[in-house]
Amino acid sequence: MLCVMDLHEGVGLLLFEVVSPHMCKLSLWTFFKEILSRQNFYKMTMKAINHDLSKLFNEMWDMDVNRLMPGKDYTIDLQGKAGATQQGDGAVQDSAARHLFHNVNEERLKSIKTFATFISLLDNYETSTGVAEVVTPEEIVENNCFLDAILATEVMKVSNTDLFQSLKTLNYKVSCVYISWFSILQIAHEYLLKKNLAKPNLADFKYQLYDIWFQLYARKEGDRPDSCGFEHVFVGETRRGKQILGLHNWVQFYLQEKRSQIDYKGYVARRNKTRPDKDDQVLSIQFSWKGSVKPIGSTFIGVSPEFEFALYTVIFLLAEERVTRETVKIEEYELQMVVCRHGHHIGTAYPVLLSTSSED
Repeated sequence: MLCVMDLHEGVGLLLFEVVSPHMCKLSLWTFFKEILSRQNFYKMTMKAINHDLSKLFNEMWDMDVNRLMPGKDYTIDLQGKAGATQQGDGAVQDSAARHLFHNVNEERLKSIKTFATFISLLDNYETSTGVAEVVTPEEIVENNCFLDAILATEVMKVSNTDLFQSLKTLNYKVSCVYISWFSILQIAHEYLLKKNLAKPNLADFKYQLYDIWFQLYARKEGDRPDSCGFEHVFVGETRRGKQILGLHNWVQFYLQEKRSQIDYKGYVARRNKTRPDKDDQVLSIQFSWKGSVKPIGSTFIGVSPEFEFALYTVIFLLAEERVTRETVKIEEYELQMVVCRHGHHIGTAYPVLLSTSSED
């Protein structure tokens, strides 16, 4: 049975299995397009906003001090609206002559430990499915360094703040105040602990994360271990040179675009908004990579890797279904978070932007 791997790669197959196990692939595609054209897809899968998760994810959003800010740390160039196409097309209308990312402050990017350790992982994978992955001892060390970085307790130096001034008025002789606070992953850990879904010890939780994200598995039954959650979501994969799987991370997109490996084709308009804004931090886009086109790919922009890691991990551990969709409101964005499991591991995970509170 084929596992659902992506909203635009696999959900049609899920619907196909529900409607008719005998429908041919051509009929499947016709059926899938019909659903999209009638805009019934989200009505079929939509849930009410999960306020509990929305509260948690907004806490994480507010604590994401490593998030890069639009207009300050990077700028994007949206250009034109992407044309209609389907997965597997080799050539499509290009509505964007320039890169999506006009500039990114790489100095800041590489100075942040979680980003730096994350970037070191992006060249560790064979992106073609069906080709067995070989994990070296050095790559295992890099995986662990990344997890250590995103789990680390941060120390924030506070000076010239209300707290600092208050202490001074109470005649405390201090030059600065140090406040220890939880990292985003630790906030997620505390939340999951209350639901008995995480290992109590952070060291054990780290191993739990390793198994969910980095443990290899065969993406297609019968193949050798050729994939893992991290590779699919953050690095991207290809199937038979005709299909792009995953690749839902803005840093990987930027680095691949910088190396002329990705060709941005244009933005995909969302419900109730004809054009995204240059400071939007969730986008739906179309692009080509390694000779194939992804008709639509959704991604956060600017966020830290620990934010995405925590968000997807929480949703994964909260549900046991093969495909989980949770509707949440994070900041101004109403999102449907999609997480698919592959046994005890992440199959795919990505945001679908439904609407924003700053509509045109």
